[in-house]
Amino acid sequence: MADPVDLGLWAVPLAILGGAIRVSTPFLFVSLGECLTERSGRINLGLEGTLILGAVSGYAMSYHSGSALVGVLCAALVGGIFGMLHGWLCSFKGVNDIAIGISMMILGMGLAFYFGKAYIQPTAPRLPAIPFGGWSDIPQLRAALQVNVLFLLGGALAVFLAWMLKNTRVGLTIRVVGDSTDAARALAIRPNRVRLWATSAGGALAGIGGAYLSLYYPGSWNEGISSGQGLMAVALVIFARWNPINCFWAALLFGGAGALGPALQSVGITEGYYLFYAAPYVLTLGILIATSSTERAVTGAPGELSITK
Repeated sequence: MADPVDLGLWAVPLAILGGAIRVSTPFLFVSLGECLTERSGRINLGLEGTLILGAVSGYAMSYHSGSALVGVLCAALVGGIFGMLHGWLCSFKGVNDIAIGISMMILGMGLAFYFGKAYIQPTAPRLPAIPFGGWSDIPQLRAALQVNVLFLLGGALAVFLAWMLKNTRVGLTIRVVGDSTDAARALAIRPNRVRLWATSAGGALAGIGGAYLSLYYPGSWNEGISSGQGLMAVALVIFARWNPINCFWAALLFGGAGALGPALQSVGITEGYYLFYAAPYVLTLGILIATSSTERAVTGAPGELSITK
């Protein structure tokens, strides 16, 4: 192995680049799932619980099967079932989707913490990374360009969802349901069924994001693994204006903010560097404040969302 190279201040943007790629992947999957759900006219605040449940189920299945891929598929299945339960509960008349989301978040976290105690110590197979920096002799650059396949899959998925929502019958159906329940019913579309499947698909994507946390970065299971990323994804979707492509760039921005603290530490800035770990939360707060006005908050929002009424 080559010795580390002293890059000086260039180490900071390099570390932020590598950190943005690693940290952004859960944000990307959860935000894409929430974007799909909200485009159907429903807010799912329970994705934090789904993320953690996906993390523990993916880790447990990877440990027992010996395959990280099986763990990811299991996390997607569990997330989809959990999302379907959320969608089913919200289909009843008079039920508030925000209250149900908070309840599902608490339920998901409770189930994950209860069943996950047995998997804190065991080591499960991890997801592999693709070494895009193999051409370089600089160890830091090679480390920064270790890209997990789920990040690439998330980028491709963002492009696919943007195309689907704009150019396919399924996408048009989701948009119609999200903009007007009455218009959807006039077209013989069943809004509750569409929202049920959209919420389930969003939950499956959040489950994959959770599997990434436990099977790649940080690559282990513990009860504090999500750090509120499921809730921050809701603000990320608003910031992205319900556009899957924008969700990709916003996830990179959040990932870069999360990597700021370790990047400064890598060049010897240790005094107060813990404060920089709060950067994603400060960014979330700033986005919510910036979009808090009535006119800006609803720009591009589906008409049936709670925030538009």
